[in-house]
Amino acid sequence: VQLQASGGGLVQAGGSLRLSCVVSGVTFTNYDMGWFRQVPGKLREFVAVTTTSWSGVTAHTDYADPVKGRFTISRDNAKNTVYLQMNGLKPEDTAVYHCAAHLFGGNFQHYSDFLEYDHWGQGTLVTVSS
Repeated sequence: VQLQASGGGLVQAGGSLRLSCVVSGVTFTNYDMGWFRQVPGKLREFVAVTTTSWSGVTAHTDYADPVKGRFTISRDNAKNTVYLQMNGLKPEDTAVYHCAAHLFGGNFQHYSDFLEYDHWGQGTLVTVSS
């Protein structure tokens, strides 16, 4: 299983970035997909999730409070890719962003807990300057 994240970089406050995460080695529609972020010395922090369903159609999306209204998660099942569109970036959004996959087995309740995920990407660094 491989999760390859990309799209990070340096951006000024108020700017935008779109992160991508390409998944290979598994049936993508069988997985709920999440984005987390981490800064040195802190635990990985939940950012957003898009859950799947028995039919493979997106069932639910949710966001951490600090990013609501600014970030949008989406997935393209034909491309085995999950995206995170980040607008209105703030310096406090600076972190390494990781995508993560959780094998679907029904209603995914604890999606904000990084321990619930089965596979992780290597991360992509987002730096927001003030």
